[in-house]
Amino acid sequence: MDPDLTQKTVSFNSARFLVSASRLDECPPDIGAEVAFAGRSNAGKSSALNAITVNGKLARTSKTPGRTRLINFFSLNREQCRLVDLPGYGYAKVSRDMKDDWQKHLGHYLNDRRCLRGLVLVMDIRHPLTDFDQMMVEWCEHNNLPLMILATKADKLKFGQAKTAMMGIAKNLEAFTCVQHLIMFSATSKRGVDECREALTDWLEVV
Repeated sequence: MDPDLTQKTVSFNSARFLVSASRLDECPPDIGAEVAFAGRSNAGKSSALNAITVNGKLARTSKTPGRTRLINFFSLNREQCRLVDLPGYGYAKVSRDMKDDWQKHLGHYLNDRRCLRGLVLVMDIRHPLTDFDQMMVEWCEHNNLPLMILATKADKLKFGQAKTAMMGIAKNLEAFTCVQHLIMFSATSKRGVDECREALTDWLEVV
């Protein structure tokens, strides 16, 4: 193996599907560095991942929100660096038992995964800080996990409206020290993609 492989700069275009896991013991070995993406099932998480990796088929998008029921891992060109797509919640038409099962295994991943370097929380800029979003922010704060927030679907608002929405989100989050990045994002216009990649690189390339 190339001895310099671990020193390669992360290329998000290199992202490739690695494995899906329904439980922690099905996840890849807990080494290296991972950044996980979470969000309500209609927030545009899959579209955001696809925009960041320039791969429209990387994360499945669907007109039926909540189709992603597994923890999906994607490898990158840098050795033992991964992006992780966590199950979405909210609009999924599934049984309460299945939702409880998802939440249990998601909790195990978030609590026990040592290589997790940060969490990207995807929220719709038009409907930010839902109960789920607030829960994830508070969890990151409690566990000292760096948090990046992508305020997605910014193209759905006029720029002035989007800026006002961002100021409101920032004000509501000013007490949370875990929030390292708050990015106005659009998978359609690609707004915020480069800023997001730069922040992800900082997290993933820390030795």
